[in-house]
Amino acid sequence: MDFKLTEEHLMIQKAARDFAQNELLPGVIERDEKQIFPAEQIKKMGELGFMGMMVSPEYGGSGLDTISYVLAMEEISKVDASASVVMSVNNSLVCWGLQAFGSEEQKQKYLPRLASGEIIGAFCLSEPEAGSDATSQRTTAIDKGDHYLVNGTKNWITNGGTADVYLVIAQTDVEKKHKGINALIMEKGMAGFEIGPKEQKMGIRGSDTHSLMFTDVKVPKENRIGEDGFGFKFAMKTLAGGRIGIASQALGIASGAYELALKYSKERKAFGTEICNHQAIAFKLADMAVSIEAARHLCMKAAWDKDNHNNYDMSGAMAKLFASQTAMDVAVEAVQIHGGNGYVKEYHVERMMRDAKITQIYEGTSEIQKIVISRGIING
Repeated sequence: MDFKLTEEHLMIQKAARDFAQNELLPGVIERDEKQIFPAEQIKKMGELGFMGMMVSPEYGGSGLDTISYVLAMEEISKVDASASVVMSVNNSLVCWGLQAFGSEEQKQKYLPRLASGEIIGAFCLSEPEAGSDATSQRTTAIDKGDHYLVNGTKNWITNGGTADVYLVIAQTDVEKKHKGINALIMEKGMAGFEIGPKEQKMGIRGSDTHSLMFTDVKVPKENRIGEDGFGFKFAMKTLAGGRIGIASQALGIASGAYELALKYSKERKAFGTEICNHQAIAFKLADMAVSIEAARHLCMKAAWDKDNHNNYDMSGAMAKLFASQTAMDVAVEAVQIHGGNGYVKEYHVERMMRDAKITQIYEGTSEIQKIVISRGIING
């Protein structure tokens, strides 16, 4: 085991940290309050290579490993989880899914623009009646020979209004159940493709979450990813990697809240000394530091498994389960350490507490992670 980061890893970590502090921190409170999508910042992230980190240079990406991605996600998420979820979906779900399973023509057409941040991608699985149960797809893609006719609704789609490319999971053959599901590439502007109103969310309010409605949308056959009936497998394989991204986001929220709490505890005085000198606060800081370090190791292990072509279903699920719980626990304690100041916007931790909650829900709830982990344990 080698716990040392390479020189390249340290450079990527520093670049992400500098970007977060210089470009994301100014205005992050206002973007949260007014639900402003960080379009300008996302464009700069694309220029720096953060939107296509694991995409091969052959398709205009950075060609980096998953550990680099985890490091960058943590640093971005320390400051702005709304920006980091855009980065996560574009990298983990859209770019990776296309590079791993798309045709050469699909890769050439979409990956260079996605990796550069020129366009943004969205991953469309959840529906009003199909969240955790991804097999219950009501969106249909009826085979019409040279094209599919798509009808249905998708819910809670990150980048829903700002994306140009959408990977849509839909049912082609109901009798085949999950083996009759396909993944289709759809583009904004296709006839019959409508974007619903922006969701009013508790957290990650700068990110762009919408419902999508499809009415007889004509999708060419060449836009199907993989063989007929591959859609469900595509979604599960892609989400397994996405969990590493969200685990890293949760880790970043936790470590960002902890750093603010530690700094505040060294400045705020009570009963004649800095509050960090009181055991009640010191022990909170100790517990936070231990949980964050454990979450970081789980994230790195999952990333290492992915980079070494090991099965990362369980390690990714463990990382997401633990890191998301850590994000919630640490953010709550960070608010507590700040006292009354923790409850107001200017100290950032109240936003982090709101942002933390979604990491236990999207890309597989904590309960779903426990199903994945327990099956892995029982089936060996």
